[in-house]
Amino acid sequence: MRMPPTQSDVMTVTVQISWRRRTALYTLALLCASGAVAAVPAGASAAPDPHSAAAPAAVKFEDNFDGPAGSGVDGSKWQIETGDNVNNHERQYYTSGNNNAQLDGQGNLVITARKENPGNYQCWYGRCEYTSARLNTSGKFDSAYGRVEARIKIPRGQGIWPAFWALGSDIGQVGWPNSGEIDVMENVGFEPNTVHGTLHGPGYSGADGIGAGYSLPNGEAFADNFHTFAVDWAPDSIKWSVDGNVYQTRTPADLGGRQWVFNKPFFLILNLAVGGYWPGDPDGSTVFPQQLVVDYVRVSD
Repeated sequence: MRMPPTQSDVMTVTVQISWRRRTALYTLALLCASGAVAAVPAGASAAPDPHSAAAPAAVKFEDNFDGPAGSGVDGSKWQIETGDNVNNHERQYYTSGNNNAQLDGQGNLVITARKENPGNYQCWYGRCEYTSARLNTSGKFDSAYGRVEARIKIPRGQGIWPAFWALGSDIGQVGWPNSGEIDVMENVGFEPNTVHGTLHGPGYSGADGIGAGYSLPNGEAFADNFHTFAVDWAPDSIKWSVDGNVYQTRTPADLGGRQWVFNKPFFLILNLAVGGYWPGDPDGSTVFPQQLVVDYVRVSD
């Protein structure tokens, strides 16, 4: 399972962030209403219509990944992390630019894991065997609360570890796990029909994180189709759902007196790891390349 990072294992981006995983959300629809307004006698007030539609949630962050095929992600929204990850004993090297993360020209971001090493990259175990990509919004977007959502088609195979998650923006000051981590979605390849949502914080990190799994019925695999992964996040409450099906809600009462560190801004992360303590390494059954395909990421009130 996942282990806490040491200072030497931390990658420096806009802030120093630990090697963990997960967050993003809902689309703003403009409502057009038409119809007659009934006259109200002078001095009277109109009673509220109990059937009137609620105002749409304001979108705070959105990326629909529109752009020419082969182009990189929007640099005003995302930064690309590079390097390996000894902490989790992952085996990939995260590359820069659009080598492993690019738009497909059809409104999707595609993060590709390959069994290759064209740049003679060096990893904690020697010459790296795989390449992939990891993106985050640190220094570009963070937020506290709201609906964080992404529509994703995950890859498949032993040793494949996709994730959509968030880290506390104060990680550079307080470190991990004091910063907190919200895993909106993780999948380990040996569980093709199950995803996990988890909280990590002081005293409940790594294998001791607080969370639950969600499994598809009838042996369906998450890699077969797109699915929508979301958290609805409020002060002292986080609720996870898949395709609108809520499968867990966490509050400070779940922590047994330990500190709730989720009432502050977090930034988002998307990545596709290969190997590691939790998923295990790829084996002869694992087919490469594997792709994490993201239709959109949104955060709204």
